[in-house]
Amino acid sequence: MKNKTKFIFACQQCGQQYSKWVGRCTDCGEWNSVVEEREASSSAGSKTTGSTSQTNPEPISQILASDYPRYISDLPELDNVLGGGLVPGSVVLLGGEPGVGKSTLLLQAADQFGRSGKTVLYVSGEESGSQVALRASRLGVSTDRILFVSETSLESILGHIERTNPQILILDSVQTVHSQEMESQPGSVGQLRECSNAIIATCKGRNMAAFLVGHVTKEGAIAGPKVLEHMVDVVLYFEGTSSQNFRVLRSNKNRFGSTHEIGVFEMGSQGMRQVTNPSELFLSERPQTIPGSVIVASVEGTRPILVEVQALVSHSALAMPRRTALGIDQNRLCLLVAILEKRGGYRLYDQDVYLNIAGGIRINETATDLGVVAALISSETGKTINPKTVFFGEVGLGGEVRSVPKAAIRLKEAQRIGLKQAYVPMKIAKEMSKEFPQMDIIGIDHIRQLNEHL
Repeated sequence: MKNKTKFIFACQQCGQQYSKWVGRCTDCGEWNSVVEEREASSSAGSKTTGSTSQTNPEPISQILASDYPRYISDLPELDNVLGGGLVPGSVVLLGGEPGVGKSTLLLQAADQFGRSGKTVLYVSGEESGSQVALRASRLGVSTDRILFVSETSLESILGHIERTNPQILILDSVQTVHSQEMESQPGSVGQLRECSNAIIATCKGRNMAAFLVGHVTKEGAIAGPKVLEHMVDVVLYFEGTSSQNFRVLRSNKNRFGSTHEIGVFEMGSQGMRQVTNPSELFLSERPQTIPGSVIVASVEGTRPILVEVQALVSHSALAMPRRTALGIDQNRLCLLVAILEKRGGYRLYDQDVYLNIAGGIRINETATDLGVVAALISSETGKTINPKTVFFGEVGLGGEVRSVPKAAIRLKEAQRIGLKQAYVPMKIAKEMSKEFPQMDIIGIDHIRQLNEHL
């Protein structure tokens, strides 16, 4: 007896499924995002799983990680974010705004992989061969080990993988791929889930690494069901704006390394250029004599980065003054403003407060608290802070300044670029004063002490 076709209703934003249509998704809260889709049959799934090998269970102690050395791209910024290179059989999901340079970065990486002897299959569902060849010519990509095909059919892509047997697959983008076994539109939740599952199963079975390019929503998240991020091994975001030349590659998930590492690139006519000294890049245009400008020492993974924090405090004509933050958590700014007002004695309840991390980079750690407070005080009082000074330390609700990890590498980076003075938690000042005799390290116990020094 022929199986009856089943239909489901799925949210196109988060993938939540329903037995009937609803106007608003109860999971993500989006309106008019639930559409009808044909449910994938088990037979369809079996046809699109690719050529997976049948393996026998074996003791994990007998499986050596050294049997599968990482693929090195010779792009240290990319390799560092991946945890030391690309792991064979791993699937990397790369997201980013349109035009940020995802395809450019992957084409340069493919060139380096090809030069090291790896066969790369580049599948594009958005560009023709001539368009990709034009970009490759501009970037100086000349290796013959990059195989290109413009294809959107899942079955055809799996066939190309079977015939070419690549070691690395680049799929740009996963939202354009569709299976002929499903009647829903490409990019729908059902298509995205089934096609991604088939490609991932093929990668695992053939021990083939893959980069999947993903579109992002207006909120900045990767489009499609959240389950897609759970299925892959690594989730990377390529951040940047069209008004700035540099890009930041950040890891949100990594089964094979740290999620705190970042890679910094600069977009140029020859493609992505790696930035090995991001501190100098972010501070290159810093004004020297403007109140509210402060250098803070942050750490991303194992890399110290010095950035400029800019604060502007001005009288507000509004009943509810503005609190605006760019590059730092908005709630963190509101918290520090409240601490500065309550514990520091500054009247900010009728002041608009604007805070910006210069250069467009985003900082997520609390070690920037002391620098933010110093920038706010500087802007409020109109006093300029010594341009050769760096700040770092966490501020508690009582106004106390607490110690932060990796103080030595922060001070070492500050000393390397020529800074002479540092405001740090008292505990760190006592520990590091002898180690850095050429720097004037000033210990701060409470934010009130900043009034005496600034």
